[in-house]
Amino acid sequence: MPAVAELTVSQKIILAAYHLEEEGNTPFSAEALIVAAWKESPSTFGLKGFAELHPDANRVLACIMGERGLARRGWLVKMGQKLYTLSRQGRDEAKRVLEGDDSPMPKRRALAQIKVPKELENNLVGLLNAKAVRLFKTGMKREITYKDAQQFWGLADNVHGEALDEVLGKIPAMIEEVEKLVIGDSVELSSGMVASQEDLKMLAGVHRFLKEQFTRNLTQQRDRRRF
Repeated sequence: MPAVAELTVSQKIILAAYHLEEEGNTPFSAEALIVAAWKESPSTFGLKGFAELHPDANRVLACIMGERGLARRGWLVKMGQKLYTLSRQGRDEAKRVLEGDDSPMPKRRALAQIKVPKELENNLVGLLNAKAVRLFKTGMKREITYKDAQQFWGLADNVHGEALDEVLGKIPAMIEEVEKLVIGDSVELSSGMVASQEDLKMLAGVHRFLKEQFTRNLTQQRDRRRF
């Protein structure tokens, strides 16, 4: 088995769930999984400042619930209100990790470890959390302002000429860089958050829409000169 520190956040949770089931706890509660994951990896799932004393429940819940959680991704099966079991692929993943199997596969398992450079991860998370993206996803495209677009691009008011085009060019380049790390459907970040192929397509779509929507504003800023 690889060192615990080398495993992804999701792999650590899957292993904790596997151990619960091996002990006869099936289905297991979210609370039981929180405690089990914390006991096996307090540095990852411990409460900040009190890691050895108390688990950080939100850290685990954020990984198992919601749109990008382990249940939605098919690694856990929800059996009732905050009750779960491991899916077949979840058990297979746990066994693979325990056996130290890191052999290549035609399609990467969704939990396999891929190291995303920290700067790239920060830039990606910034894009996913941008106001322009939130409005785009909720069908409020016309509510997006040029300021929102600038924030998405990381484009300051004092950037002009070729420098402006260089800033805009960083977005598709960054998306392409993340895509190279995705083999299968998604890549997991250090926080346990998952970025999927659909997320990357959506970000590319937002970028295209903003360029078209604010063509005039971009032209004015590009041609602006400081005197």
